[in-house]
Amino acid sequence: MAKQMAPLPDAKSVKANLSAEQLKELAAAMPNAQETRYGNLNLQTQVLARSKASTFLVVDDPEASSEQAISREEGERIASLQDDYIAGRDMLVVDGYIGDDPDFRTPTRLYVEEANANVAGMQKQLYFDPESTDGFEPELTVIYTPNLQVKGYPNDRVIAVDLEQGVTRVCNSDYFGESKKGGLRMWNKLVYDRGGLPLHAGCKVIPTGSGDKVGLIVGLSGTGKTTTTFTRQNGSLPVQDDFVAMMPGGKVYATEAGCFAKTFALSQEDEPTIYGAVTRPEAYLENVSQDDSGELDFFDTSYTQNGRATFSFSSIEAGDARDLESADFLLILNRNENIIPAVAKLNAEQAAAYFMLGETQGTSAGGAEEAGKFLRVPGTNPFFPDEHDLQGNRFLELMADHSLDVYLLNTGRVGGPDSDERSQKVRIPHSSAIVKGIAEGTIEWEDDPDFGYQVATGVPGIDAEDAGVLRPRDVYESQGRGDDYAGIVERLKGEREEFLKKFPALSDEIVAAVS
Repeated sequence: MAKQMAPLPDAKSVKANLSAEQLKELAAAMPNAQETRYGNLNLQTQVLARSKASTFLVVDDPEASSEQAISREEGERIASLQDDYIAGRDMLVVDGYIGDDPDFRTPTRLYVEEANANVAGMQKQLYFDPESTDGFEPELTVIYTPNLQVKGYPNDRVIAVDLEQGVTRVCNSDYFGESKKGGLRMWNKLVYDRGGLPLHAGCKVIPTGSGDKVGLIVGLSGTGKTTTTFTRQNGSLPVQDDFVAMMPGGKVYATEAGCFAKTFALSQEDEPTIYGAVTRPEAYLENVSQDDSGELDFFDTSYTQNGRATFSFSSIEAGDARDLESADFLLILNRNENIIPAVAKLNAEQAAAYFMLGETQGTSAGGAEEAGKFLRVPGTNPFFPDEHDLQGNRFLELMADHSLDVYLLNTGRVGGPDSDERSQKVRIPHSSAIVKGIAEGTIEWEDDPDFGYQVATGVPGIDAEDAGVLRPRDVYESQGRGDDYAGIVERLKGEREEFLKKFPALSDEIVAAVS
């Protein structure tokens, strides 16, 4: 049953559900907006990434929460401050659905300052439009005041997430990601409570000689999830970019009608679909470098490496998630730079373990405190608003109910960092060849003696010169670094077991899979 939502705070004025053209006109009048030579808008924001340190759950007992949390009394104080502020502001309402399946969609509302109309325009591209807004009753609401400072919080910024009420209040951040994630974070809880698992994942459909194959790509923001989803194998089509729900029986549901893509190092040659989409007039850009003529430079990081863009799936060739039945394979992305192979095949327990480990190298998408650092984020999902043990155990339960092939995919390097000339880069064509081989079942495998998973002995499309990315052990031994390899193996095993043991309710089978 949908929650009974409290009425929106009164405002100086409210414009509800404007057209995309009207929202773009308002956004174009913003002082930090520039028009590119492609006719779209490029906004320069003050906040450059998600504000993890400022995000708090509103709960009865903050001390008992494993996440950053504040009391309900403090949540009510923040709500009162925001309501008083909104009373003197012009506001916009955007209504839509998270999810497009009539049997599995969540009515959601964004209420945001008109002074930041780009947030409304970008969110409109990601919500699925309702047939009518008459009588529209949101189950989730994001109340967004980018210009309201709240003293006493990091950078005078707070994102207060009240799962019980289905309301997220965002204060003092003009970064669009807080709108997008504000709704999806609450949606995560709804999916879990309905017996499924929210996955921070893209989804694509790949045609093969034995029929279409549905793949899910799980990964932390900035580690190649969108790139892997949008690369084309056999005329494959992207279906979803960022979040899906996987339910018992393997049924997959989509969340968004568009994409919030990272634009750093975007090239027309390597990623033609994304490049074409973000250079259309209707796309919105955030913090992308451009010169006086309006030409874009996706490689200039002088302001930030976390340049972004939103675009609608209607502007590209994409699949329809309502046509999906169940997933055939799942990829767990791990951007690494030592002994993780470009691909490894996992059994069910290993899959749950590596899903829980969520290992990767942080990027600017998570803010300066994460960029370049080795991270472990359970499920590679920093937006799961509950105990993380639940993610791992639910994953194993769903695997038992609907078996699918699971693979670990390294989107980084093998043999060392970029500065080490002995290392090898896992390039986009390598990953694309691997995804094609997985879908077509053409990869040859053998057991890895150190980690127990299977590694590829060969992948069509990866030649002998680049085969080191498939077999890190061979790379280290051929370079006389066998002792280094053995030391990393021992360290990783110990660290992984120690990390998983931090989750007391996690299944023993999952913990044992990394020993």
